[in-house]
Amino acid sequence: MSTLTDLLGDVVADVDDVFLFSPSGSFHDRFREADVDVVVVDTENDVDAETFVELPLEFDNVRDRIRFGIEGAVENGIVEEGDAIACSVAVFADDADSVIRVRATEDMGSGIYDLFVDSRADPDVIRDVFQVAIELGKKGQKGKPVGALFVVGDAGKVMNKSRPLSYNPFEKSHVHVGDPIVNVMLKEFSRLDGAFVISDSGKIVSAYRYLEPAAEGVDIPKGLGARHMAAGAITRDTNATAIVLSESDGLVRAFKGGRLILEVDPEAY
Repeated sequence: MSTLTDLLGDVVADVDDVFLFSPSGSFHDRFREADVDVVVVDTENDVDAETFVELPLEFDNVRDRIRFGIEGAVENGIVEEGDAIACSVAVFADDADSVIRVRATEDMGSGIYDLFVDSRADPDVIRDVFQVAIELGKKGQKGKPVGALFVVGDAGKVMNKSRPLSYNPFEKSHVHVGDPIVNVMLKEFSRLDGAFVISDSGKIVSAYRYLEPAAEGVDIPKGLGARHMAAGAITRDTNATAIVLSESDGLVRAFKGGRLILEVDPEAY
């Protein structure tokens, strides 16, 4: 009779690497003599792991956490595309309670690693703005699809390369994205034209900005309109990150360095 170990052995058979997500010190110690490469993925290297991938956020969603860890490991040359990886993660408890087998493939490159790690703005700010765009994409404005453009980071340069379309409701305020009340305000103002400008630390600098960088040389996928072109152009000419919600197809896209780095369907997020 086959034992449970025999039946589930395929999950870890012939893996190239083991990823430990936020392990305790004692749990990590058990892998020090393992006959496979061990990688710790966490917000801090509290266990003094020899091989470590830093998470900029906790990533409550386990799939995002694993995807980020693998993207980061590939980007840093820790693993190679095609490697089979056994991921030890906590799903239902604080300690590791699940093992997930994943293969590092080219299509796992979602852009999440690039979006958070290589952006000038604080990762929490990027996350909060991204979440606002996702929620707008799901619910729209009073049940109707809406488009929005958020430019995050390098606010001084962004302001210099844009002009006001209307009175700035945030001109004398000191509110920050992430506050639930402020997020409601962002969603309400999104129905009007113009971009939101948000500082590296999350302060909302302005709404209703018309972005004026030259669009020549900006390469965006066919079918995307002026809002996406402006996002690509402003991120090419500044160190900002732009997050766009498309009114036509409902997708959320992120631009950095003048190029599209991430595309997400809010309904699947």
